[in-house]
Amino acid sequence: MEVRAIRTDADYRGALREVSALIDLDPDRDSPQGERLEVIGTLVQAYEAEHYPIDPPDPIEAIRFRMEQSGMAVKDLVPLIGPLNRVYEVLARKRPLTLHMIRRLHKNMGIPAEVLIAQAEDQMFAA
Repeated sequence: MEVRAIRTDADYRGALREVSALIDLDPDRDSPQGERLEVIGTLVQAYEAEHYPIDPPDPIEAIRFRMEQSGMAVKDLVPLIGPLNRVYEVLARKRPLTLHMIRRLHKNMGIPAEVLIAQAEDQMFAA
């Protein structure tokens, strides 16, 4: 199994074509094709992480997305954020998330703390 490093966009596109073809074969993980898929997939991920980084989501958008996924209404955030007027202020970006809010949102909604903390840090440096 000869595998080459991905150094250019042409290499990347070729690796994507090969990954796609291997996925279509649906190889057993322990087969030579399955191992090749795993190795090339790892190389593709490393190339993408370096050349096409994905910024973390905006904390408020992450909250709204999780609300939509879970079928939650604004009033459902009261136990996590505080009184309804405070929930509206947070969602309108007029009030920052506190550490207590971040902890409760993380624990109860499963939003990564790093995503929620980013907003608090941004607001600290903006002040």
